[in-house]
Amino acid sequence: MFSSMRLLSVAGFVAIAVLLAACSKFNDDNNSNTPVAALMAFNLAPDQAGIGITLAGNNLTNSALAYTNYTGTYQLIYPGSRNVESYNVTNDSSLAKGDYNFVQDKYYSLFVTGANGSYSNVITQDNFDSLVKITGKSHIRYINAIADSAKPTVTIASAATNVFDDNVSFNAVSDFKVADAGNVTASVNNNGNINASRTISLEEGKVYTVLLVGQPGATDSARKVQIKYITNGSLSNTQ
Repeated sequence: MFSSMRLLSVAGFVAIAVLLAACSKFNDDNNSNTPVAALMAFNLAPDQAGIGITLAGNNLTNSALAYTNYTGTYQLIYPGSRNVESYNVTNDSSLAKGDYNFVQDKYYSLFVTGANGSYSNVITQDNFDSLVKITGKSHIRYINAIADSAKPTVTIASAATNVFDDNVSFNAVSDFKVADAGNVTASVNNNGNINASRTISLEEGKVYTVLLVGQPGATDSARKVQIKYITNGSLSNTQ
């Protein structure tokens, strides 16, 4: 799960309006391009084996998202204020819902988080239009989806330099930061029941999200605290 994904390979994510217009030819009477945004969704709720996502009552995907699964690519959606709901596909019970305004030609991530009957839809705008490709560099961010009230220390280090060294709350999502291409070490630790680390290999010009997931004390290895990641896409506009 969450191995390096090659998403869309956008022209620097800067020409988002051009990309989305080119990819979003919804069938209508005039065969004209329809304004769209793009959304990627994740199931990071450790006690939810399968969830669905609806936007204004319409399913985002055709199949349920298993725990630690995601949509795989950004899905084209209509912009504007939309009611977003995540639900358990087994019993059709609602997990979390609320309205969110999606702006045309922008990218978003939706992380469904929580456990034990308390869940959230954490939605972020992925500001690729403000990122530029830098020789020898990549961009990286994290979400703390570990279902616990503790504020662990999240560290992402490249060589001897800390890209991140933060004490973060549950559901915190960082901004994208520049990191040296190559190996980085990601860790999350509260000097107690949260302790995980891994090495991630970053490629020049790519954009990554580190996923801190799991539930402290879980006996199921799939639900223990662990670190996963995805590649959101590639930048091509050079600084």
